[in-house]
This record gives sequence, structure tokens and C-alpha cells, in this order.
Amino acid sequence: MPRIVIATLNARYSHTAFGLRYLYANLGELQNDTGLLEFTINQRPIEIAEQLLKQQPEIIGLGVYIWNVAEINAVVGILKQVAPQIRIVLGGPEVSHPPDLPAVTELADFVITGVGEISFPALCHKLLNGQAPQQKIIPGETAPLSALSSPYPYYTDTDLKQRIVYVEASRGCPFKCEFCLSSLDLTAKPFELGAFLQDMELLYLRGARHFKFIDRTFNLKVDSSVAILEFFLGKPTHDLYLHFEVIPDNLPERLKQAIQKFPPGSLQFEVGVQSFDPVVQQRISRKQDNDKTRANLAWLRQHSHAHIHADLIAGLPGDTLEGFGRGFDDLVALKPQEIQVGILKRLRGAPLNRHNDEYQLRYDPNPPYAILSSRDISFADLQRLNRFARFWDLIGNSGRFNATLPAILADQPFARFLQFSDALFAMTDSTWQIALRRLFELAYTAMTETLQIPPETAKQLLEQDFARRGQKGRPDFLNAASPPDADKRAIANKRQKMAHVGQ
Repeated sequence: MPRIVIATLNARYSHTAFGLRYLYANLGELQNDTGLLEFTINQRPIEIAEQLLKQQPEIIGLGVYIWNVAEINAVVGILKQVAPQIRIVLGGPEVSHPPDLPAVTELADFVITGVGEISFPALCHKLLNGQAPQQKIIPGETAPLSALSSPYPYYTDTDLKQRIVYVEASRGCPFKCEFCLSSLDLTAKPFELGAFLQDMELLYLRGARHFKFIDRTFNLKVDSSVAILEFFLGKPTHDLYLHFEVIPDNLPERLKQAIQKFPPGSLQFEVGVQSFDPVVQQRISRKQDNDKTRANLAWLRQHSHAHIHADLIAGLPGDTLEGFGRGFDDLVALKPQEIQVGILKRLRGAPLNRHNDEYQLRYDPNPPYAILSSRDISFADLQRLNRFARFWDLIGNSGRFNATLPAILADQPFARFLQFSDALFAMTDSTWQIALRRLFELAYTAMTETLQIPPETAKQLLEQDFARRGQKGRPDFLNAASPPDADKRAIANKRQKMAHVGQ
């Protein structure tokens, strides 16, 4: 039985805990006495606690993140009730910024802030030798990247076949965008390129084909970016899938040339636009050339096969509903395949928190701490934006409504889709668990009743999209001359509610 267990709760099974593998790789002589376990947030805390206790460890280290802090709190609460002798050590972004700490830290024995590859093994040595430190909060000790052992051998064959393989060619970020914890970094530091590519070669030879780079600024150092892209271009197979986070305004010619060589379906770029408003950008210390950003996004769509996932954040300090809408319209015009409408969240330790009082930023006290209201956007409108984001995923990002979406958006994408979203919610009182056939029926009703799209036009477009899905049968509206009676009644019953919500 291992004396040490390191574990975390992933958001879903397809994710892998990259941080745990770094810890495990750097445990030195303690590695043989350590077990690595992964769970998901959908598992019951009592069952997770039971599996941890089956290992009979003396120390349990848990990675705490914004998506799992509530569940970790429940697990630790159970462990401390039934096995108080086990030392609980917490680490991860959610517990790294004292005094701004979640309640779970009160239950734990020790908390390591920041990186843990050096400090966690050192703490374990002390605890196993009966030399527990007096301080509960232990600052993480940094080490040169060249001194760290590689985590990549600790991806299992099952991981490589069934789950996301996370990799990093650099660590840190030189930019100071206040909504991001990477703004606390001094700079971005690259791993030695030769050793990194050797690790990628070994993963490839073991069967890895999907690589998700977690570098905050993959295209910051163009020489390294091109070398990595050329490495993957040299592979004989065409089933590679590479995901990169890129700076939107830095796309020099050499990088463009490498990007153009990739076939369809092999590259995804996560482009963090976040805001096109120069005043908001300056307020949150975000340096971004908007003209270059627009030009680069347009080039990627016109001259490459890369899949563009562009991020936009609602609720930034000083932003308004109308201002966000203008940014959304700008982004729609650039035609990325996906637009991720993100709702601002309060990250512990993020410099953005300095604006909380002046801009009356009010956040949900429960994780993931999404913004509830601000000086410039009401609670009701932020709720509308939350629903907008969810319905946009179902309609705009899903690829199911490619023929229909342009008619919904027309020449006022944000205003019309907000109306559309409001109408969908008025008919359902929900943004979840909507069956696909039902979603098509709801879309028809909202298009014809709210957006005043001619019924025959709506039918034709939706029928085209429905047929592409290969679904059996036909939605009711395709056999009717008007919206389903139930939907018309729902709209009639809730017009007053809709008018109130839209105010």
C-alpha cells in the first residue's frame, strides 16, 4: 500500500490531471511509495473518500481548482471525520493566494501555494519522518525548468487512446491581463526544445495523436512555434489533432507558412480576443492590437484550415450589455468556427479584483464564482447573457444549424440572437436537457414568432440542417403551416415576463 496518495477530481473523464503527473515525476525516491488516482466531479464524494481510504495512505495530496473546490471540500470533510490521522495536503490555483482561501483549507493540515514539484516532496519527507512543520501555509519553491523530471512517461496507454494529452512547451506568460492568474507570472519560460520534442516523439510512437498545448502564449517565440509545427508536419499520419492557445495579434509570415501546410481537421487555435473595447482593454491591462487581431483572424479563415475557437468575456469592469454586443458583432463578422461566450469569473489572487468596489463587481459566492452584476450590467441582463452563452453553444457553436444561423443573425447578430435566446427560454424555462428534435421545433417557433422570419424560409433552412443530422422522422413543424400550438400558447403566456426581462 502506498504511504502517499496524490489525487484530484477532473471535470470529466476525458481530461487528465497534468499537474499530478508533474508531481509524481518529481517525487524522487518517494515515487515508489506513492499512488496516483483520478476521479471526476460527477462521482459521489463518499465513494471517492472510500477509494482513497482503501489505499491506507499516511498522506493524501489533493489538487484544488475552481471546477472541483466544492467537491474537494466534501471529500476532505468526510476524510477528516473517519480518518483524522491522515495528513491532508492541498495544492493548486484555488488555494494558492492567501489570505483569499476557500473554506476547505480550514479542514486541511497543510496548503502548498504555487508550484509543488519541489515543496510537496520536501513536505512529505518531513511528515513521514515525524518532523511536521509548524506553519500550515507553505510557499511553493520554484526550480529551473531544466531541473524538472518529465511527466510524459506517466500517461498510460489508456490515456493516450481515450483521453486528452496535455503538454507544455513553455510555462508562464509575459502579459498582465488582470482577469487571468498568468498575469502574476514574471515572464514565459520555454522548456529546452530538443528535450521537449524528444518527449513528443515518444508520445507519438506510443500512439498519441491528440495533443493539447497548455502554453498561454504558444506563438510568442516564433522560432520555437515553427519548430514544433514542423516537427508534427514531419509525421507520416494524417490523424493528428493539435490544440494551441495563441496571441491574436502576433502572426508573422514564417508562422503563417507553417500553418498553411496543415490539412483540414488537424489544427485548432484558441484565440483569446476577450474584448475589442480599447477602454476596457486598457482598464484590465490587456495589450492587444485590435486591427492586427482582426486581420489575423481573417487570414486564418481565408488562407488556412485551422479551426478557430475565439473567446469573448462578458462582465469585464466598465463593459456594458451594448458594448459586449458590439464586440460580439465584430467577432461574428470575422467568422471563426466557434465563439466561446465566457462569463467573467472571480479568480482568487487575480489582479482584476482591485476593480471590485469601483465597478461594483458582484460575484456568486459559490464556485465557479461567476459575476452576478456590475455597475454597468444588471443581474437580470447577466442572467440573459448566461442563457445567451448556453443557447449559442447549442445553436451557434454546435455545427447543427449551419444553414439556419445566418438567417437568425442577419445584420444584427447580437441583438437578434439575444431576442432569440430570450424566446427560447420563455418557452422552456431551461437551457439544459433539450432534446435535439425539440430544439429544432423551438428554433422554428422563435424564428417565426419573435424574429418574424417567414415560416416557409424557416422551414426550408431548418429542414436542411435537420436532414444533415441523419435523424429519423421529421419534427412536427415541418408538417404544419404554423408553429405548434403548445409553443404559441407558451409565447402568449410569457410575453409579459419577456417584456420585463428585456427591460
